[in-house]
Amino acid sequence: MKNNKVFFWSLVVALGGFLFGFDTAVISGAEKAIQQLWGLSPVQHGFTIAVALIGTVFGAIFGGIPSDRLGRRQTLIWIAVLYFVSALGAALTSSWELFMLFRFLGGLGVGASSVTAPLYISEVSPPESRGRMVSMFQFNIVFGILAAYLSNYLLTGTGAQDWRWMLGVQVLPALAFFLLLFRVPESPRWLIGQGRVEDGRRVLALINPARADEDVTTILTTNATDAAQGGASLFARQYRTPVLLAVFFAVFNQVSGINAIIYFAPRIFEMTGLGKSSALLSSAGLGLVNFAFTLLAREFIDKVGRRQLMLIGSFGLIATLGLVSWAFYSGNFQAFGGMLVPGLLFVYIAFFAFSQGAVIWVFISEIFPNTVRAKGQALGSSTHWVMAAVIAFTFPYLAERLGGGHTFAFFTVMMVCQLFFVFRFMPETKNTSLEQLEKTLVLH
Repeated sequence: MKNNKVFFWSLVVALGGFLFGFDTAVISGAEKAIQQLWGLSPVQHGFTIAVALIGTVFGAIFGGIPSDRLGRRQTLIWIAVLYFVSALGAALTSSWELFMLFRFLGGLGVGASSVTAPLYISEVSPPESRGRMVSMFQFNIVFGILAAYLSNYLLTGTGAQDWRWMLGVQVLPALAFFLLLFRVPESPRWLIGQGRVEDGRRVLALINPARADEDVTTILTTNATDAAQGGASLFARQYRTPVLLAVFFAVFNQVSGINAIIYFAPRIFEMTGLGKSSALLSSAGLGLVNFAFTLLAREFIDKVGRRQLMLIGSFGLIATLGLVSWAFYSGNFQAFGGMLVPGLLFVYIAFFAFSQGAVIWVFISEIFPNTVRAKGQALGSSTHWVMAAVIAFTFPYLAERLGGGHTFAFFTVMMVCQLFFVFRFMPETKNTSLEQLEKTLVLH
């Protein structure tokens, strides 16, 4: 029963990931109609699409503050409100300025959910299943992206204002997320950190009655140790290791080129000589591969471990990115019926989803102590989103000025650096309690 409870709580909170993915991808079906409706210039149009990403960066940077002050659950409830208001407002507004405001609010929800949802799930999950539970968040992101594409496809042609339905349909999962959160308890580690020890003990007893008292004692002891060492500041000397691990992990996630490939897949495929329709079809295939291997990674993350998945993924990413770079340098795009580069990128997505994609939110949510976990998650998440923005904005310029060979060679070199980082510095965190990890990673 205890595992069923944790699974249900994690599933509900992971709906924040579904809305994250849906909100990110749904604009793809509406962007042309929006440009025509308001007669937007290319610069205005680009800013209209990017404003949600700007909101995401701010949501990630500041998402740890309400998580610490209001609690994980209460913050998630407000995130659900942001998603609901954003979807409804963007669908109904007749003003371009208000449309951008509502999209910005949705971006705030995405950024804050990338902080709070993995944080909550990691704090309620038993060590032996924490990887599977937290990786449910990433799985739901990918599922949300696919759902957005499918929804856009089904709603296309339903009327002159079909784009409004595309954006507005998100109110349904947002409302479900809001209502279901009232059946989820507050994080026991946050409760104990706020001095509400008995409330925290009751939640821990729902998770594992046999260990509840021991867990309370361990949490109180580690919190007291942190407080005695001035543990309120994330950048205190004793947190140097988890801070560096989170920042490097988030940077490597993006310099793999993942968002450049997802956002600009049709452009990349057209650079290799594929026609537009084939390029779009290949892009949809990337989404399906991403979904399938994210699901597969959930089955291995607690058995094989986070570090092993990252080692496997790093070798795969180096090989596939290196071969794509070679294909651009040599101009050899016609092998395998012109599907060499799409085929390599399919394999690339599989390795990414099986490693970085599945591990990032799990790993960052595990490595920080209770007293600064929200701040640490915010640091890792905001680093991820700032780098995502940098890569997304610079990739078209780099691909045009440097060519595909140099651009993918850069991503390859970065993955060689990632392999060294994982091999030399990344600890294994599977089957270890959050408090035990603190003893390993924090300087006392």
